[in-house]
Amino acid sequence: DPCRNFHCKRGKVCHVDKQGKPICICQDPAACPSTKDYEHVCGTDNKTYDGTCQLFGTKCQLEGTKMGRQLHLDYMGSCKHIPHCTDYEVDQFPLRMRDWLKNILMQYYERDLDTSGFLTEKQRTKVKKIYQNDKRLMAGNHAVELLLHDFEKNYHMYVYPVHWQFHQLDQHPVDRLLTHSELAPLRASLVPMEHCITRFFQECDGDQDKLIALKEWCHCFGIKE
Repeated sequence: DPCRNFHCKRGKVCHVDKQGKPICICQDPAACPSTKDYEHVCGTDNKTYDGTCQLFGTKCQLEGTKMGRQLHLDYMGSCKHIPHCTDYEVDQFPLRMRDWLKNILMQYYERDLDTSGFLTEKQRTKVKKIYQNDKRLMAGNHAVELLLHDFEKNYHMYVYPVHWQFHQLDQHPVDRLLTHSELAPLRASLVPMEHCITRFFQECDGDQDKLIALKEWCHCFGIKE
């Protein structure tokens, strides 16, 4: 099968032409496998698609048009009303996000105690120090004042989780800069729960070059070094 190891970008599928050569053609959105409700996604055109296959297949068919250039994955789940993010809310966002990242690492560390594989040895060593610290604020729905107080008091516990998330996203390529597409996996999964994430990322890009450098990322989360 000429298509076996032939890679096509999202929205395209491999097809064998008349000469028997593999080529990439647009995925027919109607031919995408059926999906469950929780697999639906919302496009930037504010339309709900049955899944990423249907969304990227549609984008491919619109290639070369203005609509095609503007169509992206906005967030996971069916389209819904996303409220406007106020100045007050965007100021509070880093507090919750820092706490959330720290708690994700704690969960990974706990899972690794049974079956290793979530964190590397080096990561485990760093997370272990936070995990074993008896001053650590346990996971929960905390008031903003408490999150702020804990950040000021236990600042060192939040530095690594913020750096860790940056490096998790910085993959294509690894260049200490986050592009729109590198941010997309985190943003798309969080928009329905955290409606300020889009504005937060826009404001993180201090020099407005459409890239978030490590220094800009840390500054947004209040990390000094």
